Amino acid sequence: MPFVVAALAALATVYFFVMRARNAAEMTTELLNVADDVRAAARRFGFRRHHETHPVDSIDDPNLAMSTVAVAYMELQGLPTEDTKSNLLKALQRELNVDLKEAEELSVLGRWLMNECSGAMPAIARASKRLHRLDKNVAPLMEVLKDLSDTPLGDRQRDALHDIKRAFHIR
Repeated sequence: MPFVVAALAALATVYFFVMRARNAAEMTTELLNVADDVRAAARRFGFRRHHETHPVDSIDDPNLAMSTVAVAYMELQGLPTEDTKSNLLKALQRELNVDLKEAEELSVLGRWLMNECSGAMPAIARASKRLHRLDKNVAPLMEVLKDLSDTPLGDRQRDALHDIKRAFHIR
């Protein structure tokens, strides 16, 4: 009887480690797919990272700068819900005159750029300044942000709007 219990315990241990290894392999595959998505979106928009400059300072497309600000603003509300993500994609489609696939790619690349800034608030400040250099018109950005604000503004969102106004030299 002790041999049967020992054999079952050994089988359970092997099964446990095999399942953990399989899950780790699946997570690695998912991470590689995310990296491929970012690379594909960067290629599609012609984004090239310049040496010794911050990635946000390398943005040449105002649509990409706007999506970076919008994604960062969305993050200020906490974890985004599916409705919030959907609202973002619809707003980007409408204001930038792009299709759903392009809006999704802008969102993916915007999220990557936000992470490169080490958070939402630094990304808003930096990407807003870059957007102002590329396109002086703040109205489309404000329309996108208005679609993302379905609840009363919090302190972080007010600070973000203040940073955007400062970047566009609005009093």
